[in-house]
Amino acid sequence: MTLTHVNPSTMHKNPYFSQATLVDGGRLLFIGEQNGVDASGEIVPGGAGPQAAQAVEQVKAILDDVGADTSAVARLTVYFSKDVTLDEVFGPAIERWGSQPTAITVLQVHALGRAGALVGIEAVVSLPPLNAVDHTLPSSVVGTAPTPQVE
Repeated sequence: MTLTHVNPSTMHKNPYFSQATLVDGGRLLFIGEQNGVDASGEIVPGGAGPQAAQAVEQVKAILDDVGADTSAVARLTVYFSKDVTLDEVFGPAIERWGSQPTAITVLQVHALGRAGALVGIEAVVSLPPLNAVDHTLPSSVVGTAPTPQVE
């Protein structure tokens, strides 16, 4: 699996995102919207910043569960409530995300699907093909076909 960042020389450069990412080979993991909630499912206190940081940590936990990290993320979508500013969300999210740029879309929305949620983060992740690694699916993966045996 190869993930290539595409940043044409005629376009603006930004250290926090790529203009596009190209995924060559492998599998794709789609991470659904993660809100800033704790292990019991309650919204974390403190507003948009702590929620953004927690949503990033949840994305990273899913990545870790499948043996990946933020460098494998091909696309990130960040939703934030109309009641907050991008500055409240961006700083805490980038602190937790680290220096791995990716293609990103940021949307300010009327509301998120969960009451009290101010931030939501989704990701598309590029993973290597099953036959490229000794791969045992994590226990969190349910309803999957048996892992093929590599000879």
